[in-house]
Amino acid sequence: MSDAPIEISVHEVKNLLDSGDKFLLLDCRQENEYDFAKIEGAVLIPMNELPERIAELEPYRETPLVVHCHLGGRSLRVTHWLRQNGFAQAQNMTGGITQWSQEIDDSVPTY
Repeated sequence: MSDAPIEISVHEVKNLLDSGDKFLLLDCRQENEYDFAKIEGAVLIPMNELPERIAELEPYRETPLVVHCHLGGRSLRVTHWLRQNGFAQAQNMTGGITQWSQEIDDSVPTY
C-alpha cells in the first residue's frame, strides 16, 4: 500500500483520528507554536530536528503518516523528505492547523 496522495484534507485526517486506525499525526512546527495550539494526539518533532530524530518514526514506515504545520508549507517539505527516505505513505495535511481550526475544531487557537 503506497503511493497515497501527497495531500490529505483536514476532514480526512479527522476521519482517521475518529477511526482509531494506526497512523501518526506529526506536527513539524516549533515547540512554541505547539504550546500555543495543537491537535490532540499529534506528536511534535520540529522540522529542523527531523533528520536526527527519524528513528522515532520507524514504527510508522509502513503505516499512514500525516504531517502538519501552521499553513501547510513546511509540512509539505517534510512530507517530500519523508517520502524520499522511504515513508511512502507520508501525506501533507492541506492548510495546516489553521484550516483544522477553521473547519474541524474552532477551540484550537489560530495565529
